[in-house]
Amino acid sequence: MKLPFRLPLRLPLHLPILLLSLPAVLLGACADPGTSGSVYGSYQTMNEQVVRMGTVESVRNVVIANPDSGVGTMSGAALGGLAGSAAGSGRGEAAMGILGAVAGGIVGNRVEGQVNRKPGLEITVRLDNGELRAVTQLADEAFRPGERVRLLSNGYATRVTH
Repeated sequence: MKLPFRLPLRLPLHLPILLLSLPAVLLGACADPGTSGSVYGSYQTMNEQVVRMGTVESVRNVVIANPDSGVGTMSGAALGGLAGSAAGSGRGEAAMGILGAVAGGIVGNRVEGQVNRKPGLEITVRLDNGELRAVTQLADEAFRPGERVRLLSNGYATRVTH
């Protein structure tokens, strides 16, 4: 069966850019604010928490890295393979598709790795009873040595707040 029109062999220039932005959108939807001192999940509401008072001894900047899910690698490889096969022609189409998939997978993995890294704080607090406690959480609230703070604990997680 012969088609009455020719299908284009090349993608429009803007389509690969749109396709390559898809992993960032997918990864953004997977972001988890669970390590924030200011964000509560719905399951944490209407639960009693133990409150302990203390003084900040030290604050250290850390990086909180969530594990990679593989979404970046897989979507990058798929999009890179599509873009690579569209760039090749004839026998080179398969080779370009493979190269595009490998390159896309590498780029997608790196993008996901960066998206999954968040700035955090390790906050060491001397409780009023003299004990030292260290809590790591997202750096979404500033703490300084000497400040009075509250440690909120529910049996599973502890957060530092003002």
